[in-house]
Amino acid sequence: MPLHEFLVWIATYGYAAIFVLLMLGIVGLPVPDETLLTLTGYLIFSGTLRFVPGFIYAFLGTLCGITISYLIGRLGGARFIHRFGARLHLRQESVDRVHSWFSRWGHWTLTIGYFIPGVRHVIAVVAGSSGLEYRTFALFAYSGALFWTGLFICAGYYLGNSWRAFPETMTTIAFWILGAVIVGGSGFWLIRLWRKRKRGV
Repeated sequence: MPLHEFLVWIATYGYAAIFVLLMLGIVGLPVPDETLLTLTGYLIFSGTLRFVPGFIYAFLGTLCGITISYLIGRLGGARFIHRFGARLHLRQESVDRVHSWFSRWGHWTLTIGYFIPGVRHVIAVVAGSSGLEYRTFALFAYSGALFWTGLFICAGYYLGNSWRAFPETMTTIAFWILGAVIVGGSGFWLIRLWRKRKRGV
């Protein structure tokens, strides 16, 4: 969705547009979530929006979207993905990859998954289909939503007129961080495996 369409939506429907667009974007519709959040921060900077309602509507939209995705996984699972996955960008390969991450890194994937395009649209579906109880899902997913929305909105506010560069830069940083976590975790696992084998000899 082009930037001017975001502005038209927000100008027409106000904070409700931020809520609805973020909810649909998290579920999987083609809404560039980070751009919308950073734009929200910029509009707060420019005086078009106010910080408290802007942040609350963005946070609640993210919560609703991630909860809907969790319920999709919990209630529909593989059948829903097979039938409607293509429309929501939920390809089976992506689901399988996130399943693998979820089994390796556990519930923390729900928290950091927001920062990885393609993962935040799938991770809640995977968590729901895996039978993860709602209380645990909410703890990790909602805390991640709080940090994610706050970071991008504050970035848009403090960067002001330079806000457009932040979403792409943050995505690149997130991929590097994820890579470092995977390499570090794999190294830690290999060291533990080597020590266990050494003790068994």
